[in-house]
Parts: sequence; C-alpha cells; structure tokens
Amino acid sequence: MVTDKETRTTEGDTRRQVMLLLLKDGPVTASYLGERLGLSAAGIRRHLDILVEEELTEVVHRRPHSAGRGRPAKHFRLTDRGRAQFGHAYDALASDALDALRAAGGAEAVRSFAKARFEKLLADVKPLVRDDESVKEVAKKLAEVLDEHGYAATVNSAGNGVQICQHHCPVAHVAAEHPELCEAEQEVFSALLGKHVQPLASIADGHGICTTNIPLTPVSPDRKTNL
Repeated sequence: MVTDKETRTTEGDTRRQVMLLLLKDGPVTASYLGERLGLSAAGIRRHLDILVEEELTEVVHRRPHSAGRGRPAKHFRLTDRGRAQFGHAYDALASDALDALRAAGGAEAVRSFAKARFEKLLADVKPLVRDDESVKEVAKKLAEVLDEHGYAATVNSAGNGVQICQHHCPVAHVAAEHPELCEAEQEVFSALLGKHVQPLASIADGHGICTTNIPLTPVSPDRKTNL
C-alpha cells in the first residue's frame, strides 16, 4: 500500500525533474515535458500548475514557427525563484570576500582570483593544441565538466560556430556584482579552445542563459575597395 508520504515524495521528485528540464531546455511546452518524463498531459499540467502557483515557473508565449495566425504556443520557464532552488550558496559570503580582495589588491586581484578558480574548475579539460583536433569535442568536454559543477551546460551548433550554453550559474548573484568572474571564464574558454570566443548573453546580466559563441571559421578581413 502506497502511503501519503510516499506519494508526496514521488510527486516532489517528479516536479524536481520538471524543473531540471526547464532549467536545461526551457522555455518548453507541457507536451515536451510530458514526452521527456513519460507523463500524461493531465499529469504534467497538474505539476506545472503547482509550480506556477508557487512562483517557481512562469508562462511565456511564443508564436508558432510556421506562418499563419495560429494561437501562440504556451511555453514554461523557471523564474528567478525557481532557479534559486538549484543553489546560490554562500552568495553573501563570496561577495563580501571579493569586495575585501578588491579593496586590498584592486580589480586585477579579483581578476587573477577568478581566473585561477575557473582554471581549477576546468583542470581536467585538455587544451586544443593541434589543427586536427575538434573544437566541438573540446567544447563538449567543457560543457560536461561545467554540468558536473551545477552549470546545466549544453553544446549546440549555430551557423558557422559552436555555442556553449549554461542554463544555470551557481555564482550568478556574485558575478552580477563582480563581472571579473565572467571575464575570467571567457578568457579560460578562449585559452582551452585556442580561439577567440564571443559572449552573447549572461545570466548575471539578467538573461535567462549564458551563451558563449565559438566561431569555427575566421572572419574575413575587410576587402579593400579598388579606386
């Protein structure tokens, strides 16, 4: 016989899975969540209704990709409160420590600390040093390590490049006050990939995702106009 406590635990685990998918893949539709988790439409809507009521999830509307006047597709994403469920541990302590470091050694001291921290975080990723090595494979390894440390990272192809997407940032609140953390991250990415990288969006700046673009083809120099 299943007890009420076991039912609540199971439902709590399911909602945690829903939130994790929203963190990594959102905004997404209820049908997408149902397919990924093997839940009925009614079941997934019940979980989403609870998450919306608790202000952990919110609804966004997107127009269908196909042309036409169809109703906007209802998508769901985590709120800031929902993201906080995945941890912003010791934010105040970390921010105070960086403030003290800045006061003692200036912005360069903060930058050096941030770079050393991120290099340590990615110590298992071998830098790309040969032309025959795959930038995408190194990017995937970067994403795997970031994922293990709570960044909910994925890699996507985008045009003539590859993008590393971080759907969560455990230090977002601290990084908002100390941009050196994000700058150091991009510097370490560039060193490991052997390429210039382009930060396109940042959770610390209020976006829903951190996106780093890695161009795979060099930018052509400006053509000279023949006079």
